[in-house]
Amino acid sequence: MAKQLLTTIFLLLITTTIASAQTEMADTMRANGKIYVVVVVLATIFAGIFAYLIMLDRKITKVEKETKN
Repeated sequence: MAKQLLTTIFLLLITTTIASAQTEMADTMRANGKIYVVVVVLATIFAGIFAYLIMLDRKITKVEKETKN
């Protein structure tokens, strides 16, 4: 029980430290206007992953239909 409590407290401290560091970084990037570049890059990556998953699903569906027949 004490080990779980200690782990929880430790994780909460790490989370708050990371969150404050990320906020400062985001504020700096927003001030420089670079946050939009980050958003565009992340959106492009997620769009690529999404397109790949759709393409993969279509291929798998096609193979499943061929193996049924």
